[in-house]
Amino acid sequence: MNSATTTPRPKSPRSRPSDRRQKRKKVRVSTKLLYTRVIRDTFIKLYPKYAIQNPVMFLVWLATTTTLAATIYPPLFGPVTQKNPQLFNGLLTLILFSTVIFANFAEALAEGRGKAQADALRSTRSETIAKKIVVDGTITEISSTTLKQGDTVYVVAGDMIPADGEVILGIASVDESAITGESAPVLKESGSDVSSSVTGGTRIISDELIIRITADPGKGFIDRMIDLVEGAECTKTPNEIALTVLLAVLTTAFFIVVATLPVFAYYVKSPVSIPVLIALLVALIPTTIGGLLSAIGIAGMDRVAQFNLIATSGRVVEACGDINTLVLDKTGTITLGNRLAEAFLPINAHSMAEIANVALGASIFDDTPEGKSIVRLAEKCGAKFDIDRKKCQGVEFSATTRMSGTNLPGGHEVRKGAVGAIKGFVRSRRGSSGASHNGNETPELVTAYEAVSHQGGTPLLVCLDNEIYGVIYLKDIVKPGIHERFDQLRRMGVRTVMLTGDNRITASVIAKEAGVDEFIAKATPEDKVSIIQREQAEGKVVAMTGDGTNDALALAQADVGIAMNTGTKSAKEAANMVDLDSDPTKLVDIVSIGKQLLITRGALTIFSIANDIAKYFAIIPVIFAAANLNSLNIMKLTSVNSAILSALIYNALIIPALIPLALKGVKFRPWTANQLLQRNILIYGLGGVIVPFIAIKFIDMLITFAGLA
Repeated sequence: MNSATTTPRPKSPRSRPSDRRQKRKKVRVSTKLLYTRVIRDTFIKLYPKYAIQNPVMFLVWLATTTTLAATIYPPLFGPVTQKNPQLFNGLLTLILFSTVIFANFAEALAEGRGKAQADALRSTRSETIAKKIVVDGTITEISSTTLKQGDTVYVVAGDMIPADGEVILGIASVDESAITGESAPVLKESGSDVSSSVTGGTRIISDELIIRITADPGKGFIDRMIDLVEGAECTKTPNEIALTVLLAVLTTAFFIVVATLPVFAYYVKSPVSIPVLIALLVALIPTTIGGLLSAIGIAGMDRVAQFNLIATSGRVVEACGDINTLVLDKTGTITLGNRLAEAFLPINAHSMAEIANVALGASIFDDTPEGKSIVRLAEKCGAKFDIDRKKCQGVEFSATTRMSGTNLPGGHEVRKGAVGAIKGFVRSRRGSSGASHNGNETPELVTAYEAVSHQGGTPLLVCLDNEIYGVIYLKDIVKPGIHERFDQLRRMGVRTVMLTGDNRITASVIAKEAGVDEFIAKATPEDKVSIIQREQAEGKVVAMTGDGTNDALALAQADVGIAMNTGTKSAKEAANMVDLDSDPTKLVDIVSIGKQLLITRGALTIFSIANDIAKYFAIIPVIFAAANLNSLNIMKLTSVNSAILSALIYNALIIPALIPLALKGVKFRPWTANQLLQRNILIYGLGGVIVPFIAIKFIDMLITFAGLA
């Protein structure tokens, strides 16, 4: 494969004004289609089979049909005592109908944004021509929709990657902006645990790759994303279900209260008509939160998507708001992950050339970026591998042995790996393990690997048979901004735990630099699961981030498993949230989104219930007007009709007024639960009582001025 013959990368679209105009036109068309869909869905939700899914608004829907019947035939529910009852009942019908429409619009708008995102994702999943490599090595062109798991394809610069897969040969830059929104290309290469995975719908922009398909048609990553986004509107989280039940109970209680009012009204000789009772019921029930509840939950999922995060369900988003402990894998999450060989430190009187030769021999079959960097450093030091590779056998790294290497002809063995693993290997071969005659480690060996550890690097010992030749210094870098992010998490009450397979000295240096609260060194995949189970046993909600195959078990065990998009297929499948940007500093945003969702729902619930107090005192004079109890009319509203109409108009208008807040969410601050509760009661509780009094009085004045009182 010769990268020199590949197609040159096309110029950026930003250089073509016609493309910019076309893009703006496409945005306008998309917005128009969005609102057309929203308006259509708003009226579709009026069908009883959809309306009944929201008990509170379904009761308003029934109230609307009842007042409509009373408008058409006023004597339907008994003798008429009001002047011009058709006008009054007609206004009630119009206001109640508007209340239902506004609630449906809020939910349809939230769903429409999710569907628009699904449409954008679906556009990247278009059918393409794939170059499939058949058994005899020839290439045949077929439709990408016919590819199956296990097929092998060939892609060159300019080609669309036809399906999810694993790079098995080559190295190339891939444009993943269609998935992540990030314009910078991503390097993909074979043999890497975290950078060999490619996604269908992305485009290769340099060189060429051979890819093994890992997903059948319709089961790729984008397909799962579309299913998750489109499924947001039809799934309810446990908190939503619980709140829906609470609202239904409150509505039932208010219904019983209103149903008994005619008896008391008759006793005080103040008869009440059915339309007035309906108006009182609608004013009392929590229609504000009932109309916005679904929109709040769907908008929470949408905010997650805006941060380039894909969540499997709203349940996960809610769980993010309750996270107490965050468990992080070090490599690729806290650090950049591409550990590279920085230097060789020879010991035991061995020269730099000798350790370079042994390190080259131990890494010749290692196709990971780490192994390739050791080969490059060794060759830079003049090392050469003169043995026939066909007569050698590569030994792969495993979490159990924690080392890798090569079996050479003649029974010789070269290994590189963790300090303890190589010492054990040498000891098993009856070597000195770098020890003196009294069984203690030589100061030279201790000084060498501790020097690397104290710099935050990873020390690898390299040996030939029963002799340690020295230390390989693997350099790793903490991701910028991670310390500040962890400080924010700490203020939110979230404890961070770093897990790493490195020795304790290296782990402590990285932990201090990153600012985590606790670290576990020499952690195996089983240790990661044990730590999560320990935290969960204490009643804590645990989140885990990772990107490697060895993180899959822990990701599945955690309450919130967050996989990096650059991670392996098994990691992404085990997780219930995928970060498309592979940016662990986004963890603060994930926690904030979850907490913001819970806070928004709580704040609007408080506001809705507080509203009911004001609306009740606006309509209560109606019930006792004939009993000379006008002193209860504390708002000095003009008349019975104006009181009812003012309260219901406010009741209808407050829903669209709060749609932006429901979709955007209440601003989150990293405060304690008590501080947040006090703030919500002060702002949304007190405000929910004061605002309706002012608004209803103002609307009453307008109604009086218009002569409708």
